[in-house]
Amino acid sequence: MQRPLSITIHLDERPLELPAGTTLAALLALQQRAPESVATALNGLFVPREARTGTVLGHGDQVLLFKPIVGG
Repeated sequence: MQRPLSITIHLDERPLELPAGTTLAALLALQQRAPESVATALNGLFVPREARTGTVLGHGDQVLLFKPIVGG
């Protein structure tokens, strides 16, 4: 069985076609977003910055980019 060459995800509720095997870190690079300037969620779950490189996106995934909240 062949693997698909591309997948479609939803980035901030917009469909986006990407090469199969794209990681969350690679998506940020493609979107020209500095990793430290954005927080990420995948399918409603927060993804820490250090986990983005190992987080491979799949067809139909929902990705949300948002401003990190700092303070106390």
